[in-house]
Amino acid sequence: MKLIIQIPCLNEEQTLPETLKDLPKSLSGIDIIEVLVIDDGSSDRTVEVAKKHGVHHVLSLTNNKGLAKAFIYGINHALDQGADIIVNTDADNQYFGEDIKKLIQPILSKRADIVIGDRQVETIRHFSPLKILLQKLGSWTVRQLSGTTIPDATSGFRAYSKEAALQMNVISDFTYTVETIISAGNKNIAIEHTPVRTNKKLRESRLFPSIQVYLRRTLVTMLKVYSMYRPLKLFTIAGGTTFTVGFLIGCRYLFFFFQGQTEGHVQSLILSAIMLTVGFQMIMMGISAELISVNRKLLEDIQLRIKKNKAESKD
Repeated sequence: MKLIIQIPCLNEEQTLPETLKDLPKSLSGIDIIEVLVIDDGSSDRTVEVAKKHGVHHVLSLTNNKGLAKAFIYGINHALDQGADIIVNTDADNQYFGEDIKKLIQPILSKRADIVIGDRQVETIRHFSPLKILLQKLGSWTVRQLSGTTIPDATSGFRAYSKEAALQMNVISDFTYTVETIISAGNKNIAIEHTPVRTNKKLRESRLFPSIQVYLRRTLVTMLKVYSMYRPLKLFTIAGGTTFTVGFLIGCRYLFFFFQGQTEGHVQSLILSAIMLTVGFQMIMMGISAELISVNRKLLEDIQLRIKKNKAESKD
Protein backbone atom coordinates (compact mmCIF):
# COMPACT_ATOMS: atom_id res chain seq x y z
CA MET A 1 0.00 0.00 0.00
CA LYS A 2 1.57 3.25 -1.19
CA LEU A 3 0.74 6.65 0.31
CA ILE A 4 1.76 9.89 -1.38
CA ILE A 5 1.45 13.11 0.58
CA GLN A 6 1.10 16.02 -1.81
CA ILE A 7 1.82 19.65 -0.91
CA PRO A 8 0.89 22.47 -3.33
CA CYS A 9 3.41 25.29 -2.90
CA LEU A 10 3.78 28.90 -3.95
CA ASN A 11 6.82 30.66 -2.46
CA GLU A 12 6.93 28.47 0.65
CA GLU A 13 10.68 28.28 1.33
CA GLN A 14 10.16 29.62 4.87
CA THR A 15 7.32 27.33 6.01
CA LEU A 16 7.95 24.19 3.93
CA PRO A 17 10.71 22.78 6.20
CA GLU A 18 8.36 22.83 9.22
CA THR A 19 5.63 21.14 7.19
CA LEU A 20 7.96 18.40 5.94
CA LYS A 21 9.43 17.80 9.40
CA ASP A 22 5.94 17.25 10.80
CA LEU A 23 4.98 14.50 8.32
CA PRO A 24 4.96 10.85 9.50
CA LYS A 25 7.71 8.54 8.31
CA SER A 26 5.74 5.31 8.85
CA LEU A 27 2.10 4.38 9.33
CA SER A 28 0.28 1.17 10.17
CA GLY A 29 -1.15 -0.41 7.03
CA ILE A 30 1.11 1.61 4.72
CA ASP A 31 4.17 0.05 3.09
CA ILE A 32 5.57 3.13 1.32
CA ILE A 33 5.25 6.83 2.15
CA GLU A 34 6.41 9.39 -0.39
CA VAL A 35 6.12 13.18 -0.51
CA LEU A 36 5.18 15.17 -3.61
CA VAL A 37 5.70 18.94 -3.77
CA ILE A 38 3.80 20.79 -6.50
CA ASP A 39 5.65 24.02 -7.23
CA ASP A 40 3.03 26.40 -8.58
CA GLY A 41 5.42 28.81 -10.28
CA SER A 42 7.35 29.87 -7.17
CA SER A 43 9.87 32.70 -7.51
CA ASP A 44 11.80 31.81 -4.34
CA ARG A 45 13.82 28.74 -3.31
CA THR A 46 10.86 26.43 -2.72
CA VAL A 47 12.15 23.74 -5.10
CA GLU A 48 15.68 23.80 -3.67
CA VAL A 49 14.33 23.58 -0.12
CA ALA A 50 12.08 20.66 -1.07
CA LYS A 51 14.94 18.72 -2.62
CA LYS A 52 17.26 19.56 0.28
CA HIS A 53 14.77 18.03 2.72
CA GLY A 54 14.52 14.78 0.78
CA VAL A 55 11.19 15.19 -1.00
CA HIS A 56 10.66 12.20 -3.31
CA HIS A 57 8.86 14.04 -6.13
CA VAL A 58 8.86 17.68 -7.23
CA LEU A 59 6.36 18.69 -9.90
CA SER A 60 7.24 22.15 -11.21
CA LEU A 61 4.52 24.02 -13.11
CA THR A 62 5.70 26.48 -15.75
CA ASN A 63 3.85 29.40 -14.17
CA ASN A 64 1.40 30.16 -11.37
CA LYS A 65 -1.78 28.29 -12.31
CA GLY A 66 -3.66 28.65 -9.02
CA LEU A 67 -4.29 26.33 -6.10
CA ALA A 68 -7.08 24.36 -7.80
CA LYS A 69 -4.96 23.50 -10.82
CA ALA A 70 -1.91 22.71 -8.68
CA PHE A 71 -4.08 20.33 -6.64
CA ILE A 72 -5.39 18.38 -9.63
CA TYR A 73 -1.96 18.29 -11.30
CA GLY A 74 -0.67 16.78 -8.07
CA ILE A 75 -3.47 14.21 -7.91
CA ASN A 76 -2.78 13.07 -11.47
CA HIS A 77 0.98 12.93 -10.89
CA ALA A 78 0.51 10.91 -7.69
CA LEU A 79 -1.64 8.44 -9.60
CA ASP A 80 1.07 8.17 -12.24
CA GLN A 81 3.51 7.32 -9.45
CA GLY A 82 1.31 4.42 -8.31
CA ALA A 83 -0.32 5.95 -5.25
CA ASP A 84 -3.03 3.88 -3.54
CA ILE A 85 -3.90 6.73 -1.16
CA ILE A 86 -3.23 10.44 -1.66
CA VAL A 87 -3.19 12.90 1.23
CA ASN A 88 -3.30 16.61 0.48
CA THR A 89 -1.94 19.09 3.03
CA ASP A 90 -0.93 22.76 3.01
CA ALA A 91 2.63 24.05 2.90
CA ASP A 92 2.09 26.59 5.68
CA ASN A 93 2.16 23.84 8.34
CA GLN A 94 -1.45 24.59 9.30
CA TYR A 95 -2.28 20.93 9.89
CA PHE A 96 -0.89 18.48 12.42
CA GLY A 97 1.10 15.88 10.47
CA GLU A 98 0.44 13.05 12.91
CA ASP A 99 -3.27 13.26 12.12
CA ILE A 100 -2.64 11.77 8.69
CA LYS A 101 -3.10 8.37 10.31
CA LYS A 102 -6.63 9.44 11.27
CA LEU A 103 -7.35 10.63 7.74
CA ILE A 104 -6.36 7.39 6.04
CA GLN A 105 -7.95 4.99 8.53
CA PRO A 106 -11.48 5.05 7.01
CA ILE A 107 -9.92 4.39 3.59
CA LEU A 108 -7.83 1.51 4.88
CA SER A 109 -10.97 0.12 6.56
CA LYS A 110 -12.87 0.39 3.23
CA ARG A 111 -15.49 2.69 4.84
CA ALA A 112 -14.77 5.74 2.73
CA ASP A 113 -12.99 6.89 -0.41
CA ILE A 114 -12.58 10.52 0.68
CA VAL A 115 -11.88 11.77 4.20
CA ILE A 116 -11.93 15.49 5.08
CA GLY A 117 -10.13 16.80 8.16
CA ASP A 118 -12.45 18.80 10.40
CA ARG A 119 -10.50 21.66 11.95
CA GLN A 120 -13.39 22.49 14.32
CA VAL A 121 -13.03 26.13 13.27
CA GLU A 122 -14.68 27.48 16.41
CA THR A 123 -11.63 26.30 18.39
CA ILE A 124 -9.02 28.03 16.19
CA ARG A 125 -7.83 31.05 18.16
CA HIS A 126 -6.63 33.21 15.25
CA PHE A 127 -10.00 32.89 13.44
CA SER A 128 -12.17 35.96 13.98
CA PRO A 129 -15.87 35.52 14.91
CA LEU A 130 -16.80 36.73 11.39
CA LYS A 131 -14.51 34.19 9.73
CA ILE A 132 -15.89 31.38 11.91
CA LEU A 133 -19.45 32.41 11.02
CA LEU A 134 -18.66 32.52 7.29
CA GLN A 135 -16.87 29.17 7.45
CA LYS A 136 -19.85 27.53 9.14
CA LEU A 137 -22.37 29.15 6.80
CA GLY A 138 -20.33 28.14 3.75
CA SER A 139 -19.96 24.56 4.99
CA TRP A 140 -23.73 24.37 5.62
CA THR A 141 -24.37 25.54 2.05
CA VAL A 142 -21.97 22.95 0.66
CA ARG A 143 -23.72 20.23 2.68
CA GLN A 144 -27.05 21.19 1.12
CA LEU A 145 -25.59 21.21 -2.40
CA SER A 146 -23.60 17.99 -2.03
CA GLY A 147 -25.83 15.89 0.20
CA THR A 148 -22.89 15.20 2.51
CA THR A 149 -22.30 15.83 6.23
CA ILE A 150 -18.91 17.56 5.98
CA PRO A 151 -18.65 20.20 8.76
CA ASP A 152 -15.50 21.91 7.42
CA ALA A 153 -15.82 22.20 3.66
CA THR A 154 -12.81 24.48 3.15
CA SER A 155 -10.33 22.22 4.91
CA GLY A 156 -7.42 21.35 2.62
CA PHE A 157 -6.34 18.45 4.85
CA ARG A 158 -7.91 15.45 3.16
CA ALA A 159 -7.26 11.92 1.93
CA TYR A 160 -8.35 10.22 -1.30
CA SER A 161 -8.39 6.58 -2.23
CA LYS A 162 -7.09 5.67 -5.67
CA GLU A 163 -10.67 5.06 -6.85
CA ALA A 164 -11.80 8.52 -5.72
CA ALA A 165 -8.70 10.23 -7.10
CA LEU A 166 -9.32 8.70 -10.52
CA GLN A 167 -12.74 10.39 -10.56
CA MET A 168 -11.52 13.84 -9.55
CA ASN A 169 -11.99 16.70 -12.01
CA VAL A 170 -11.54 20.37 -11.15
CA ILE A 171 -12.90 23.13 -13.36
CA SER A 172 -12.28 26.04 -10.99
CA ASP A 173 -9.01 27.96 -11.08
CA PHE A 174 -9.59 29.34 -7.58
CA THR A 175 -9.83 26.52 -5.04
CA TYR A 176 -10.58 22.80 -5.15
CA THR A 177 -12.03 22.36 -1.64
CA VAL A 178 -15.69 23.20 -2.23
CA GLU A 179 -15.84 21.88 -5.79
CA THR A 180 -14.49 18.42 -5.01
CA ILE A 181 -16.97 17.90 -2.14
CA ILE A 182 -19.98 18.90 -4.27
CA SER A 183 -18.66 16.70 -7.07
CA ALA A 184 -18.07 13.73 -4.77
CA GLY A 185 -21.51 14.06 -3.21
CA ASN A 186 -23.25 14.13 -6.57
CA LYS A 187 -21.18 11.17 -7.82
CA ASN A 188 -22.19 9.22 -4.69
CA ILE A 189 -18.57 8.71 -3.60
CA ALA A 190 -18.29 7.54 0.01
CA ILE A 191 -17.05 10.55 1.99
CA GLU A 192 -16.37 10.97 5.71
CA HIS A 193 -14.83 13.53 8.05
CA THR A 194 -12.63 13.26 11.12
CA PRO A 195 -11.47 15.82 13.71
CA VAL A 196 -7.93 17.08 13.17
CA ARG A 197 -5.63 19.42 15.02
CA THR A 198 -4.02 22.60 13.72
CA ASN A 199 -0.69 24.25 14.44
CA LYS A 200 -0.11 27.91 15.22
CA LYS A 201 -0.34 30.29 12.28
CA LEU A 202 3.00 30.93 10.55
CA ARG A 203 1.74 33.39 7.94
CA GLU A 204 -1.40 35.02 6.57
CA SER A 205 -3.42 33.25 3.89
CA ARG A 206 -2.44 34.22 0.34
CA LEU A 207 -5.33 32.52 -1.42
CA PHE A 208 -7.51 35.64 -1.58
CA PRO A 209 -6.93 39.39 -1.04
CA SER A 210 -10.12 40.00 0.98
CA ILE A 211 -13.14 38.23 2.45
CA GLN A 212 -15.38 39.88 -0.14
CA VAL A 213 -13.34 38.44 -3.02
CA TYR A 214 -13.29 35.01 -1.35
CA LEU A 215 -17.06 35.01 -0.84
CA ARG A 216 -17.78 36.12 -4.39
CA ARG A 217 -15.50 33.57 -6.02
CA THR A 218 -16.65 30.74 -3.72
CA LEU A 219 -20.32 31.45 -4.42
CA VAL A 220 -19.63 31.48 -8.17
CA THR A 221 -17.82 28.13 -7.83
CA MET A 222 -20.70 26.61 -5.85
CA LEU A 223 -23.26 27.75 -8.41
CA LYS A 224 -21.12 26.61 -11.35
CA VAL A 225 -20.41 23.14 -9.97
CA TYR A 226 -23.95 22.50 -8.74
CA SER A 227 -25.35 23.53 -12.13
CA MET A 228 -23.07 20.92 -13.73
CA TYR A 229 -24.71 18.10 -11.78
CA ARG A 230 -28.26 19.37 -11.19
CA PRO A 231 -28.97 21.81 -14.06
CA LEU A 232 -32.63 20.88 -14.52
CA LYS A 233 -33.39 21.41 -10.83
CA LEU A 234 -31.53 24.74 -10.74
CA PHE A 235 -33.10 26.14 -13.90
CA THR A 236 -36.54 24.80 -13.00
CA ILE A 237 -36.46 26.56 -9.64
CA ALA A 238 -35.28 29.83 -11.20
CA GLY A 239 -37.58 29.58 -14.22
CA GLY A 240 -40.55 28.34 -12.21
CA THR A 241 -40.19 31.21 -9.73
CA THR A 242 -39.99 33.76 -12.55
CA PHE A 243 -42.95 32.18 -14.37
CA THR A 244 -45.06 32.13 -11.18
CA VAL A 245 -44.37 35.79 -10.41
CA GLY A 246 -45.27 36.68 -14.00
CA PHE A 247 -48.48 34.63 -13.74
CA LEU A 248 -49.50 36.38 -10.51
CA ILE A 249 -48.85 39.80 -12.02
CA GLY A 250 -50.96 38.73 -15.02
CA CYS A 251 -53.78 37.66 -12.70
CA ARG A 252 -53.61 41.08 -11.06
CA TYR A 253 -54.00 42.73 -14.46
CA LEU A 254 -56.98 40.48 -15.29
CA PHE A 255 -58.63 41.46 -12.02
CA PHE A 256 -58.49 45.12 -12.96
CA PHE A 257 -59.45 44.27 -16.55
CA PHE A 258 -62.71 42.66 -15.50
CA GLN A 259 -63.33 45.62 -13.21
CA GLY A 260 -62.98 47.89 -16.21
CA GLN A 261 -59.94 49.61 -14.68
CA THR A 262 -57.18 48.80 -17.17
CA GLU A 263 -55.91 52.37 -17.36
CA GLY A 264 -52.56 52.64 -15.60
CA HIS A 265 -52.09 48.86 -15.42
CA VAL A 266 -50.73 48.18 -18.91
CA GLN A 267 -47.24 48.08 -17.41
CA SER A 268 -48.32 45.06 -15.35
CA LEU A 269 -49.44 43.28 -18.51
CA ILE A 270 -46.08 43.96 -20.21
CA LEU A 271 -44.10 42.88 -17.14
CA SER A 272 -46.22 39.73 -16.83
CA ALA A 273 -45.60 38.81 -20.47
CA ILE A 274 -41.86 39.36 -20.11
CA MET A 275 -41.58 37.28 -16.93
CA LEU A 276 -43.73 34.46 -18.33
CA THR A 277 -41.54 34.33 -21.44
CA VAL A 278 -38.28 34.47 -19.48
CA GLY A 279 -39.48 31.83 -17.01
CA PHE A 280 -40.50 29.46 -19.81
CA GLN A 281 -37.17 29.99 -21.60
CA MET A 282 -35.23 29.27 -18.40
CA ILE A 283 -37.07 25.97 -17.97
CA MET A 284 -36.27 25.07 -21.59
CA MET A 285 -32.62 25.98 -20.93
CA GLY A 286 -32.71 23.61 -17.94
CA ILE A 287 -33.87 20.76 -20.14
CA SER A 288 -31.07 21.48 -22.63
CA ALA A 289 -28.52 21.76 -19.82
CA GLU A 290 -29.70 18.44 -18.39
CA LEU A 291 -29.04 16.75 -21.73
CA ILE A 292 -25.57 18.33 -21.80
CA SER A 293 -25.01 17.10 -18.23
CA VAL A 294 -25.87 13.54 -19.26
CA ASN A 295 -23.34 13.80 -22.08
CA ARG A 296 -20.71 15.12 -19.66
CA LYS A 297 -21.30 12.17 -17.32
CA LEU A 298 -20.77 9.78 -20.22
CA LEU A 299 -17.52 11.54 -21.07
CA GLU A 300 -16.42 11.30 -17.42
CA ASP A 301 -17.14 7.57 -17.47
CA ILE A 302 -14.98 7.22 -20.58
CA GLN A 303 -12.24 9.29 -18.94
CA LEU A 304 -12.39 7.08 -15.84
CA ARG A 305 -12.04 3.93 -17.94
CA ILE A 306 -9.02 5.39 -19.73
CA LYS A 307 -7.39 6.38 -16.43
CA LYS A 308 -8.03 2.93 -14.94
CA ASN A 309 -6.59 1.20 -17.98
CA LYS A 310 -3.53 3.44 -17.79
CA ALA A 311 -3.07 2.70 -14.09
CA GLU A 312 -3.51 -1.05 -14.60
CA SER A 313 -0.98 -1.09 -17.44
CA LYS A 314 1.59 0.49 -15.10
CA ASP A 315 0.88 -2.05 -12.39
